[in-house]
Amino acid sequence: MAFFDRFRPKKPVVVPFKRSYSGANTGRLFEDFKSSERSADSELKPALTRLRSRSRDLARNNEYAKRYLNLLKNNVVGERGFTLQVKALAAGGKLDESGNQAVEMEWKSWGKNGNCTVDGGLSWTDVQKMVIESVARDGEAFVMLHRGAEFKDSISLQMIESDRVDEEFSEFLPNGNEVRMGVEIDRFRKPIAYHLLSYHPGDYDFTSMSKSPKHIRIPANKMLHVYKRLRAGQTRGEPWMAPSMAGLKQLDGLREAAIVNARIGASKMGFFTSPAGDGFVADDMDGNVPIMDAEPGTFHQLPNGVDFTAFDPQYPSSEFESFHKAILKGISSGLEGASYTSLSNDLEATSYSSIRQGALEERDTYRNIQAFLIDSFVRKVYEAWLASTMEMGAIIVPIREYDRFVEKSEFRGRAWSWVDPQKEMTAAVLGLKNGILSLQDVASNYGKDTEELLAQIQRDKALMEQFGVTYALEPYAGPLAPVEALVSGDEDADV
Repeated sequence: MAFFDRFRPKKPVVVPFKRSYSGANTGRLFEDFKSSERSADSELKPALTRLRSRSRDLARNNEYAKRYLNLLKNNVVGERGFTLQVKALAAGGKLDESGNQAVEMEWKSWGKNGNCTVDGGLSWTDVQKMVIESVARDGEAFVMLHRGAEFKDSISLQMIESDRVDEEFSEFLPNGNEVRMGVEIDRFRKPIAYHLLSYHPGDYDFTSMSKSPKHIRIPANKMLHVYKRLRAGQTRGEPWMAPSMAGLKQLDGLREAAIVNARIGASKMGFFTSPAGDGFVADDMDGNVPIMDAEPGTFHQLPNGVDFTAFDPQYPSSEFESFHKAILKGISSGLEGASYTSLSNDLEATSYSSIRQGALEERDTYRNIQAFLIDSFVRKVYEAWLASTMEMGAIIVPIREYDRFVEKSEFRGRAWSWVDPQKEMTAAVLGLKNGILSLQDVASNYGKDTEELLAQIQRDKALMEQFGVTYALEPYAGPLAPVEALVSGDEDADV
């Protein structure tokens, strides 16, 4: 190298581009990997009506879709719905027993069938089940609050099908607000009102569409819109079955084809031929071609010169069950809150350890859905009801005490029995003995509150005393039995 070559500018080194993320690869193998940069509303708007109608079709006609919705209703809401516990304190710092009991009793009375809905056809538990089913099936639920002296406690609920909130109505309003798919929002995207069709768009047989105005504007403070926001700026809800919808439909078609094929394979036919083809009678003729109906146990004679090629379908084969399981496992993974075991009712080769692990994960998901439903629906209805009840004087607590009671009100969802109740109770006793669990922790696992539990024990003791019965199992009376004496069984034993 010459001396002056050191001062010449060097050519830049070109490094070949290498993708940092394999998921961003392009090419032949990724041509069907669709991508989109559209907003949540832009992606949802053209697909919402079709997704909702297909989801409803699956709910009506597909066994697994029906099972999924029932799992949500049974595990999220349960038999009695969400239980109200009011723990407002009196001036002395103790529980305001009379006020708390008055609120709880009136809330329970309002929730009876015939009181809480405008049509008188649903109880409060029924409403909760309908809401969670609507959210999972349609992606969202709409509940309108009505106030008036004709309703118990001057408040009642009306279920509104999501079809009536017009997703085709979108425009900018003169006041600066924007309507997106029937939801009027301000510049912060906060809902201001909902624009409802005055009729259900699919109620062709019973409604004259020309008799009333097309849209009714309902202020947001009179409407509860329950849905899961999956992306920022999302205005309407996405059906929860959307990721598994194609798989459910295709699996249903596979099962139908397998059943039909098995029926055809089971319909064996016998044919007799004679040199002259005498005695042959066809069931029908398609031109010059004779047609015969094939039924199990029937025998036909073919005409002279006609040969027969047997059709003996072998599907479904031995691989059908394993393939069906594999597809259904993928489907259950896309359905929030449903494990394969619960969705399929398949407990074959299930051990205690495996069913315990699956139940834990599944119940954690149900608890998350319970928290979502409480925050987005149950508590909002309760707060509106409590204000209305206090204003009307239906309870002894005046409206000025509203904040004190609403802040100390809690809702508890249903609890679940354990796979092995003895092991569960042993663990609770051990936790209580070592001070790492409180009585409230244990009671919560059974959907109860400490105050409720102790009050029930006190009532039981008083009732036994009235009838002269000795309370043989006195709780908290002495040292607990050794935990080792309660432990039995093999955790890995088959269930």
